[in-house]
Amino acid sequence: MTTTILHNARLIDGTGADAIADAVVVIEDNKIAYAGAASGAPQVDESKKPVKIDVGGNTVTPGFFDCHVHLSLPGTKGSPIMAAMVPPSYRYFELIDRLKATIDAGVTTVRDLMGIDVGVRDAVAHGLVAGPRLLVADKMLSQTGGHADFHIPSGLSGTGIIGGELVDTVDEARKAVRELLRSGVDVIKVASSGGVSSPSDDPDWLGARTEIVAALVEEANNYGGRKVAAHAIGFLGIRAAVQGGAHSIEHGYALTDELRQEMVERGQFLVPTLIETLKPDTATPQAVAKSEKWHKLAHESIAASIEAGVKVAVGTDAGLVPDHGATLGELGCLVKFGGMTPLQAIVAGTKTSAELCGVDDKLGTLEAGKLADVVVVKGDPLADIDSLADQSNILLVLKEGKAASNRGAYAL
Repeated sequence: MTTTILHNARLIDGTGADAIADAVVVIEDNKIAYAGAASGAPQVDESKKPVKIDVGGNTVTPGFFDCHVHLSLPGTKGSPIMAAMVPPSYRYFELIDRLKATIDAGVTTVRDLMGIDVGVRDAVAHGLVAGPRLLVADKMLSQTGGHADFHIPSGLSGTGIIGGELVDTVDEARKAVRELLRSGVDVIKVASSGGVSSPSDDPDWLGARTEIVAALVEEANNYGGRKVAAHAIGFLGIRAAVQGGAHSIEHGYALTDELRQEMVERGQFLVPTLIETLKPDTATPQAVAKSEKWHKLAHESIAASIEAGVKVAVGTDAGLVPDHGATLGELGCLVKFGGMTPLQAIVAGTKTSAELCGVDDKLGTLEAGKLADVVVVKGDPLADIDSLADQSNILLVLKEGKAASNRGAYAL
């Protein structure tokens, strides 16, 4: 058994409890054995030569989540159109730097909601390529002319290239989701509203109807209790997603008080993707025109959702507008626009996000018995939540007890 001890640390354990100024975290192999005040730390058998890391008074947190990414898309470092210009194999190699940038930022678990398949997830899990733990949707389902429909006037279609799949009836939706579940996806993604980046629709437009969302929810539940994430920006799409029983509402900009209350009653999650709204969406010319209206609404909406008690998880849409690795800037947005405290924002990015992903029994907080996904952050993020957005402040990232990134040059 390998024992690693992080000491001289400030601890934010992700549970929502107050930070502990003089703390110790003990890791045995890949799990947390103790996380708490130094005064209560267990005695460690010195004959086993534990690895002791003095973190210099910096802060230890759980590994963070990004519950809405698209690793197949380049962010500001390229154009989605380039996906049509290269062989599929080339695009797999593009993932290497994106995966590294993500875990280097302190994000140890991501939910990819369109674009990569279970093979990428398993390659990371089996150690063939380094990166955060992956939960994948593979495809995004929408109707013809909806958010996943990237047919363009020339007659060419980018739908399959970006990861879209078109379904126009309940029966088509049931078959499509069964095929995805057969392949082993972790989550189902549906567009119940139009979108900003898509060329042929608008966020105000209704996408997948309530009955289609409900059918997807039923099928996913029958295959091991998997969940449905619904892209829903405008009111009609949000209503269809909420009333159809989607587990999470992605974006949710046009939420009303009535729908917020319904989400609370149903236990549904909101992933507001605020960092996406800080810059115009340039994926298509149509997206630029739509960005201003909807991004402004996003900033106005989130505080009411938090005040209503909606469970808010962290997601960014990284790969579309934000770059991969920009995830923790979302926490500052939750504070700035949503009125969360820095501690609440950190809980959103750890514990609440783990609950959304269905992995809170083993991740999301630093508690005995959980997997040792641990991040050492320079300084005190409770005093400066925006410091988390600067990757140079992410000093050490452990994924299941093993170093995935070590900017602090700690002796491990």
